[in-house]
Amino acid sequence: MAGRECYHCKQWIENGEEHDCWTTTEAALTQGLSEDLRDAWERLRETVVEFGEQRIYASHSSIMFSRKSCYFFVRPKRNFLEVCVFLGRTLKAPQVRRVDEASKTKIVHVIPIRHRDEVEAPFTDWLQEAYKLSDPQAAKTTATSKRAKARPKPTAKPRKKKVAV
Repeated sequence: MAGRECYHCKQWIENGEEHDCWTTTEAALTQGLSEDLRDAWERLRETVVEFGEQRIYASHSSIMFSRKSCYFFVRPKRNFLEVCVFLGRTLKAPQVRRVDEASKTKIVHVIPIRHRDEVEAPFTDWLQEAYKLSDPQAAKTTATSKRAKARPKPTAKPRKKKVAV
């Protein structure tokens, strides 16, 4: 039998057979979760759906939550849900395991969730803050106000340069 092994998913693919290991589903990513993690996942999903209109989709090994752009995603692991939340500020809290700069304006916070009871305030408040930050209108307003604050105000009129004749 002629074929090849997929570099990413290690699945055997026959010649001529279509294969797209990047396409996955929420169900496929969450099927092996323990009961506690499944409860935590369901509570997390129910909570963020109540925020409003958004797109929820699976991509490779993550479940993405986005409006115009992704505001947080979840990587289901064997012993916890790795939740990565994009905020405009740095959080200092015991729940936050790691903080990285994602862009000039967004900071990603990595938060492990192991139980349903962890999906409550302040964690849900951070998710809601990220949801609001991902609103295209709010993002424009925030960026404009940051630029205005960063620009130094002129204190005196600029002097005219003397031209030598």
